[in-house]
Amino acid sequence: MTATQDAPRVQTLAPSKISTDPSPQALAPGGPDPDKFDWAEAWYPVHYVEDLDPQRPTRFTLLGQDLVIWWEPQAKAWRVFANQCPHRLAPLSEGRINEAGQLECPYHGWTFSGSGACEQIPQQSPETAAHRSPRACAHSLPTAVRQGLLFVYPGRVENAPQVPVPIIEAVEAEPEGWVMLNTFRDLPYDALTLLENVLDASHIPYTHHKTVGKRENAAPMEMTVIDPGKQGFQGLWPEGPRKGKLGTQSTRFVAPGLMYHDLTSKQFGRTLTVVYATPIRKGECRLFARFPFKFSSPLPRFFIGVIPRWLSHIGNNGVLEDDQIFLHLQERFLAQAGDQPYAQTCYLPTQADRYVTAFRQWVQQFQADPFAGESLPPEWSQAALLDRYQSHTQHCGSCRTALRRIQQIRQVALGISAIAWSLIPLTIALAGSLSLGTSLLLAGIPLATTALWFWLGTLEPQFSEGRRIPPRNL
Repeated sequence: MTATQDAPRVQTLAPSKISTDPSPQALAPGGPDPDKFDWAEAWYPVHYVEDLDPQRPTRFTLLGQDLVIWWEPQAKAWRVFANQCPHRLAPLSEGRINEAGQLECPYHGWTFSGSGACEQIPQQSPETAAHRSPRACAHSLPTAVRQGLLFVYPGRVENAPQVPVPIIEAVEAEPEGWVMLNTFRDLPYDALTLLENVLDASHIPYTHHKTVGKRENAAPMEMTVIDPGKQGFQGLWPEGPRKGKLGTQSTRFVAPGLMYHDLTSKQFGRTLTVVYATPIRKGECRLFARFPFKFSSPLPRFFIGVIPRWLSHIGNNGVLEDDQIFLHLQERFLAQAGDQPYAQTCYLPTQADRYVTAFRQWVQQFQADPFAGESLPPEWSQAALLDRYQSHTQHCGSCRTALRRIQQIRQVALGISAIAWSLIPLTIALAGSLSLGTSLLLAGIPLATTALWFWLGTLEPQFSEGRRIPPRNL
């Protein structure tokens, strides 16, 4: 899709471009074929580093390939292997990092260093050296840590150093003054569905009414798409959100899995909405959402800084659940259309759909479906779609720690309350009569601890399950 004839052509939209390697040897993501985008030839974030446990291997699936993430203490680096021991294909993610700082298979104890080399086969005799065979090596994938994210390159190993890692250049170029809110979640729909959804700013007033949007802010949207190609496209929304009250918003889609909106307003300063869509398998992806703010006033920066990460994640999960169920179903309705062109399957008569149209044209033109020909899994139940523990909490260092502490505090509060209630009749029996202050103290302790127990009881389920009725429908 190209800019309309009557729309001004914009050469540069946003200074928050994704960084690229200036070397003449640099390779663009997607492979050398000008007519096909190869999803394997690109870098993908797989985890926030702060959520990884360096003491234990972590399992992840990228583009259908089962992986294990682990920390090699000698090299002080994160490693990613194919999650199969070359011996009997046991999952290495079920093993451990042993005393020598090597990844140890849980089945027979074969151990591997960070390069993938097999360092020990306990069962071999001293005079043999089977561990030196290339067949004994684990398959190691290139990794990079940038801006707090662990990236993995699933394609040809020799290409990885030449393909740029997609980071937020604005934050890299001027690191001072930014406040960054981060969240993630495993979503029950494709990376393509996620990207289409976040590119579409027109759904926010309706889908996210009473969370991050208001229906009364909906209005006609005049969008312009600029320089579409294999590496993505740029977009411009001159009026911007809230009926022009905040200023012009620019957008960029960086193939294959990154999208961001960039907005600078007098009221709030500069705000970015950055979304990485990491494909797990057909029908599933991991969302990494990053919200860098550079406020014109120091007060918002202070308040955001004191909000616990786990508390902001509860709110973020609620926003994601606003459209999680219907996107899961919409994806299946679209699949039923088969090979029919997207523009014939869906009716897109307004400029508000221009980014979506451009994105779907990119998918079609460059054969950019990462799971082409594969069928979606069976439809999930509502409980599975709204499950927060499996899709987020168990993978999040902040949320799983907060949940454990809440459960512990509830137990302590319940015990204190029970003890305090039992002391009241005993104190009366021993003292005969109580002063007003003593009576208030004896009654106040169990009441306060009981109230704390009930309040934490309302908070605890929010780490495990989402709202069945979205706020817009209340």
